[in-house]
Amino acid sequence: MADARLKDQRILLCVCGGIAAYKAAELVRRLRDAGAQVQVAMTGEATHFVGTPTFQALSGFPVRTSLWDEAAEAAMGHIELARWADRVVVAPATANTLAKLTHGLADDLVTTLCLATIAPITVCPAMNHRMWLHPATQANMATLRERGVQVVGPEDGPLAEGESGPGRLSEPEAIVAALGGAAR
Repeated sequence: MADARLKDQRILLCVCGGIAAYKAAELVRRLRDAGAQVQVAMTGEATHFVGTPTFQALSGFPVRTSLWDEAAEAAMGHIELARWADRVVVAPATANTLAKLTHGLADDLVTTLCLATIAPITVCPAMNHRMWLHPATQANMATLRERGVQVVGPEDGPLAEGESGPGRLSEPEAIVAALGGAAR
């Protein structure tokens, strides 16, 4: 069902390498159902969890995984993609990617896109609860919030490794609802 707040929004979904990457496929579907156009960029690590054909089929767009895509980068494709986005959503956002974003590192496609865009950024953290609660991660999150980055989650509950605690990726429906409330 289309959500008027997301209708025709151009959302760049950046998928990072964690087990919660499988939920990003459902997120694409939910965003499309809400009326958004979605393009997907993935870290190399994310491709170990979910394949690019899944995201291409769900989004209707080619999936980007590298700054070294000769066809796309001949025209500075990462800059075009960063300009295309009305909003950038990083889901799941790993502790590693959050640290890179906090410190302005751009050593992969996802972090480069986040530095190259002027669109609002939303991060949806997902990691082991010990990583989430670590003082370094909490300091990184505080810095990102101070910079105006929207944070959705994480949730408290069972985690992939059999433990439980805060660190679980928010459900796709909750992410879409949060984006709908923040759409411009």
